[in-house]
Amino acid sequence: MSLVNLRKEIRERSDPERAKLLQGFFKTGKGDYGEGDIFEGITVPDSRKMAKDNLTLSFKELQELLNSKSHEERLIALLVLVARFNKNEFERKEIYEFYLKNTRNINNWDLVDLSSHKIVGEYLLDKNRKILYKLAKSSLLWERRIAIISTFAFIRENQFEDSIKLSEILLKDKHDLIQKAVGWVLREIGKKDKTVLVNFLKKYYKEMPRTMLRYSIEKFDEKTRKGYLKGIL
Repeated sequence: MSLVNLRKEIRERSDPERAKLLQGFFKTGKGDYGEGDIFEGITVPDSRKMAKDNLTLSFKELQELLNSKSHEERLIALLVLVARFNKNEFERKEIYEFYLKNTRNINNWDLVDLSSHKIVGEYLLDKNRKILYKLAKSSLLWERRIAIISTFAFIRENQFEDSIKLSEILLKDKHDLIQKAVGWVLREIGKKDKTVLVNFLKKYYKEMPRTMLRYSIEKFDEKTRKGYLKGIL
């Protein structure tokens, strides 16, 4: 399918009522984290189907989609990249580098969460991970979220060191989207190795933002959760 036909299908599948709801859910108002993001009102399953039907799009066409103000156009481009990354090992380096050149276009939490660990994290499994530390110190919210969410690929392989170090870097981050992401990562570490999480909490739980702490201890029993939240453990 050509880019012209893809965009035609996107317009045909658009749902103004759903789009209005998504505009509010993803905080697209003035001063919000998703300011200016435009939604078509297309479901994620439909976006996945369109991505699957357009795996042969060129990098130039994918760049055009990523430059778009349409959230779904950017999402479909990222889903194409994820599918191709998984399908063709010889294209992985190019996709990884292309992805990192477009971090400013991967500018909402769902776009990050559906792609970063599947491209950046997977690519870095057997490589130097210095880039993640650079991203974690970025002034750009989405680069910081890419840094920590990418480590889900490492956690899956029981590699926790970078997730912990990046969590330390992001410990005092003021944005709730980073606090939630770090808490989520810590929770997943705890599901794999509770001792690693408990050791981190022993050191930092009294200074962690409340949101981050709540997410990280979500799987603990109620008594333990209350202990952490009251600061008495």
